[in-house]
Amino acid sequence: MTLSTNLEAETLLREAEPSLVDGTKFSKQAVIDGVPEQETNHNTGILPSQELSRLVRVTKEIVALEEINDDQIQPASMDLRLGAIAYRVRASFLPGKDHTVRQRLDDLAMHEMDITNGGVLERGCVYIVPLMENLSLRHRTSATGNPKSSTGRLDIFTRLITDFGTQFDRVREQYKGPLYAEVSPRTFSVLVRKGSRLSQLRIRRGSPPSTDTGMRRLQEEYKLVDDSSLSKDEIENGVPVTVDVKGEDFGRLIGYKAKNYSGVIDVDKVRHYDTEDFWEPVYAPRRGGLILDPADFYILASKKAVKVPPKYAAEMIAYDTLVGEFRVHYAGFFDPGFGHPDAGGEGSRAVLEVRSYEVPFVIEDGQIVGRLAYERLTSQPNQLYGNNTKSHYQRQGIALSKHFKLPGNS
Repeated sequence: MTLSTNLEAETLLREAEPSLVDGTKFSKQAVIDGVPEQETNHNTGILPSQELSRLVRVTKEIVALEEINDDQIQPASMDLRLGAIAYRVRASFLPGKDHTVRQRLDDLAMHEMDITNGGVLERGCVYIVPLMENLSLRHRTSATGNPKSSTGRLDIFTRLITDFGTQFDRVREQYKGPLYAEVSPRTFSVLVRKGSRLSQLRIRRGSPPSTDTGMRRLQEEYKLVDDSSLSKDEIENGVPVTVDVKGEDFGRLIGYKAKNYSGVIDVDKVRHYDTEDFWEPVYAPRRGGLILDPADFYILASKKAVKVPPKYAAEMIAYDTLVGEFRVHYAGFFDPGFGHPDAGGEGSRAVLEVRSYEVPFVIEDGQIVGRLAYERLTSQPNQLYGNNTKSHYQRQGIALSKHFKLPGNS
């Protein structure tokens, strides 16, 4: 950058509002970067696909040991890839504010496994896998991790960890360093390899507002949950999502229950496995609710269709002790366009990964099992969920993960 350019940048940075350059409005951060960037609709919010690409290609806030592929970028998130080594550890852990993950691995690692060409992660065990992506976040920029939808539907408990971290799945503002995945298969042993994608990352700029009032307005405008009986007072800390355990009639399919001690699932194979080898169908009970056995893992669906408007992203709040001793939705990110007619998704229901805790629990038809919290993006993404071939769950009803053959294709 030349001296004259530096002087121009200092002048622009002293101004309170973004400036016009050749008739186009640019942000102050773009001046700092020395790269033109058309100003987004909001200064704060979740970053859309085109901004994520910019963090990879231009500002280098997301870097990797190998080139980041375009298909890792989703409408409001980015897929993360496993590295070449998996560490079997004695127990789950957080490094704490005084330690790196590597330092804790020196104490807790039991076994080191090269998964470059494939390795089996056994059910019931806990593994730490360094990810291929690293972060170098700038001012006012933070991130959140979450399992991918397909990961949650296989009951693979996956959480993001950072150096000096005190919370799972949270990347503090201006974090600079490596990322790690804690992986614990609960139901099926899984075959993974270097480059497998089990988790995803959302990048957030600032602290965008997300209020009950705002979500009530969105519900009125977009019908986020297609439920005419939903009142404004019921929208509190998110839009309530209810479960369907009745179906259209007694004896109709309402979900699936995982078979214990099934074979190994290769997480990179799509539409490969026969459903009956891994799952038992669950049918609507004759009367009352569905009894959840704490030893079992269930795939159910929401009672009503849900949607995410193009300029918003949503996250399912996974667990609330006030509604019962069970957990729903291990994979909670919903991308812009999910269930939205503009992306061909009208009628999509939320698939719920359900596990009871400690004791059997009766889950009733229409019971609230979680809440969808909506948050705006800085601008509408240049792609919506459902407008590309990687969107496996648009217009879904009761859907298993992408690893299983579709009905009629067995």
